[in-house]
Amino acid sequence: MLDPRRVRDHFQAVRDGLAKRGPGPLEILNYYVQADDTWRKSLQEVEQLLAKRNALTPKGKPTSEQLAALKSLSDEIKLKQDELAPLEYDATQAALTLPNVPHESVPIGQNEDQNVEVRRVGDIPTFTFTPKAHEEVGGALDLFDFERAAKITGARFVIYKNWGAKVERALINFMLDFHSREHGYSEIMPPALVNTASLLGTGQLPKFEEDQFQISQTDFWLSPTAEVQVTNMLRDEIIPEDSLPLQFAAYAPCFRKEAGSYGRDMTGLIRHHQFNKVELVHFSHPDHSMATLERLLGHAEAILKALGLPYRVVTLCAGDMGFSAAKTYDIEVWFPAQGKYREISSCSNFLDFQARRAMIRFRAKDGGKVQYLHTLNGSGLAVGRTFAALLENFQKADGSVAVPSVLIPYLGVDTLR
Repeated sequence: MLDPRRVRDHFQAVRDGLAKRGPGPLEILNYYVQADDTWRKSLQEVEQLLAKRNALTPKGKPTSEQLAALKSLSDEIKLKQDELAPLEYDATQAALTLPNVPHESVPIGQNEDQNVEVRRVGDIPTFTFTPKAHEEVGGALDLFDFERAAKITGARFVIYKNWGAKVERALINFMLDFHSREHGYSEIMPPALVNTASLLGTGQLPKFEEDQFQISQTDFWLSPTAEVQVTNMLRDEIIPEDSLPLQFAAYAPCFRKEAGSYGRDMTGLIRHHQFNKVELVHFSHPDHSMATLERLLGHAEAILKALGLPYRVVTLCAGDMGFSAAKTYDIEVWFPAQGKYREISSCSNFLDFQARRAMIRFRAKDGGKVQYLHTLNGSGLAVGRTFAALLENFQKADGSVAVPSVLIPYLGVDTLR
């Protein structure tokens, strides 16, 4: 959520920033400003009427004329207060659907074609044969079963089996071990269900309700990412400045409807309704959050370097960024069969956007001012996509797949065959 004072006092700067995202946010901004102004004027009227009633209230026994005047004023106040609640609701809902303002360093653009490449890391593998898609490689090795998963649940689910199940589990353990050991993250294994307040806090609701799975007749939702659980661990809390920065690595199954994306990636492991992911979440002092974003990006990259997978880093343009983000880097891993890079991690700085929604604050040293902290998160990494990239990049002519050296201690073999 944007700071209301910032919107009121620096409206043109906010408008110019949101304009980088495209016309949609400007329509929401205009509606919000009107709704907020209407609510504030109505609130001011109520406060003036309350003050008038206090001034008219006699100190001694009131006369019948005074009682009649007070009753008439009280009725008017009640009427205005009844009108106030829906006006406040409209302003609040508009504020909740207003996206974050892009950071000044974010490139201007409206789609992924205008993202800016930062660097490429690793050598793209060469093959003496035509590389196969990961679902074909894994299918031949009996690593997963899409047909039986569809029978159990439906399309876009998978059963990992045999070495497939072991590799998926090994990747999760390796990522958690690596981030906690090498980067000092505190490990978290949160619930898979979250409540409405949690999704509101991180920005999935109300705007992206169609992408979420809700448990019927409850306030529970299947979590779309562990970012939701870990960020909301500190919801409605004020923490001491000395405890910052905080950083957590969390494994959780993730669930998304992927509404509107049908027809894309209908086969393989790339775009499922349920998938595993290790998430990295940071709580940062506002003065340090942009530097923290660079460090977070490096932590996610380190997994790909350790696995020996080629990748590139791009800065997302304003029009391609997520709703809550002020700046985002995408890490894209190479897929030989497709001949292109595909997203495997997004690392974002939300500044105080989520903290305002979730009321996550810190108190300055020596009992000083209470301020909103900054939140950041990134995938470290999406496990299924990592598995898919391993199968494609390390496949051999005989159909086997070489195991990266860092996974051998987890699997006990150096080749899947």
